[in-house]
Amino acid sequence: MPYETPSRLETLSAEVRAHLEDGIIPFWRERARDTQYGGYLTNFDARGEVLPMPEKYVNTQCRLTWWFSRLHRAYPDLPGIVELARCGVDFLLEHFWDPRHGGFAWKVNRDGSRLDDAKIVYGESFCIYALSEYTLATGDPRGVEYASRTFDLLQQQCADTRYGGYYENVQADWSPEEAGFAGGDRKGLDTHMHLMESFTTLYQASREEVHRRKLLQLIDLIVARMIDSASGCGLNQFDLAFTPIPAIAIKRTWNAERQGEAPATPTETTSYGHNVELMWLMRLALETAQADLDPYLPPMRRLLDHAVAHGVDWEYGGIYRDGLRNGGPLVLEKEFWQHSETLVGFLSGYELFGEAVYLEAFTAIWRLVKEHMIIPGVGEWRTLLARDGTPIDANIGNPWKVSYHTGRAMIECTERLVRLCSCSK
Repeated sequence: MPYETPSRLETLSAEVRAHLEDGIIPFWRERARDTQYGGYLTNFDARGEVLPMPEKYVNTQCRLTWWFSRLHRAYPDLPGIVELARCGVDFLLEHFWDPRHGGFAWKVNRDGSRLDDAKIVYGESFCIYALSEYTLATGDPRGVEYASRTFDLLQQQCADTRYGGYYENVQADWSPEEAGFAGGDRKGLDTHMHLMESFTTLYQASREEVHRRKLLQLIDLIVARMIDSASGCGLNQFDLAFTPIPAIAIKRTWNAERQGEAPATPTETTSYGHNVELMWLMRLALETAQADLDPYLPPMRRLLDHAVAHGVDWEYGGIYRDGLRNGGPLVLEKEFWQHSETLVGFLSGYELFGEAVYLEAFTAIWRLVKEHMIIPGVGEWRTLLARDGTPIDANIGNPWKVSYHTGRAMIECTERLVRLCSCSK
């Protein structure tokens, strides 16, 4: 059991809760709804002012649908949240759902007219995640109905019966995308981790055994094929047979949106944010499925330890973006989502293993977030910082950044800190 004194934990708990309730919740509650076309606005500058938004991505619309649904479960007496969640579901089903082939399109114009019909499994996973959470929050059966239909389509159209896992990039009719930049010949930890995340919430909403079985199969595949047993870290990209390969920016991913097609990284890399996120999501998945944690404790601990040794910036605070499979950090910038997920993951590791270094890692990351990422008086986080905290991208929201990472982290950290405070008294 963790040893930390109640006073320190209570201070951290109060800081995190205040930021959630006085910052993130009112920011998105007041700004997110697109009152003109439906769905959500995502693009905001450092002052919280709306930026031009010609397009809506399925993953970001789903992330805000998920956020308002999860927020309602955490704060059931907060007015207007169910309506905000419902407007996201209505927009998804009207404008993204493909009535001919099934599944959800990747991108539409702001008014909902179709822009990119491709089926990206990363995006489909967030549809399952958001719609399942919506049913858990509201009881509306549409959520779990469409989440289950999407799950079934993934098993029929994208499951790789030879090597396991899922093909990640397919066209509107579910036929494979081309190799290379289009990603038809690659699999990634990112997508498979988010499928695990979505299957967890789907099973929680449906209680169907097939959802539980596929969830446990996916966990075992990730542990066996996507985590390096020697270093303990997860690897970014693989060929279809799960041989690790140098990572590239794949079409329809955030890196490619920013920089276009780029050459492969010259070596195998790891994401510290994904590794620690994977740890806490895996724990949640196993607990939701009521599976035995013991066989998975060693890989979960190694994921944390690799990030502690190589990813945490003990001098300036925060966590680096990316590093080497065998070695130290490669990209020293500080990006919002890695900080969100590692806050949750290190608290989860401290709660599970009782290792003081995990709480110290949490504290180092939270220090940089408080001092440099959170924008005072506005309530949300900057997108990207230099190592020392100098803003590189000070904007708050973009087509890929909403409240899914930051808001979820504050809810999850608040709940864990309440439990830890109780245990320490």
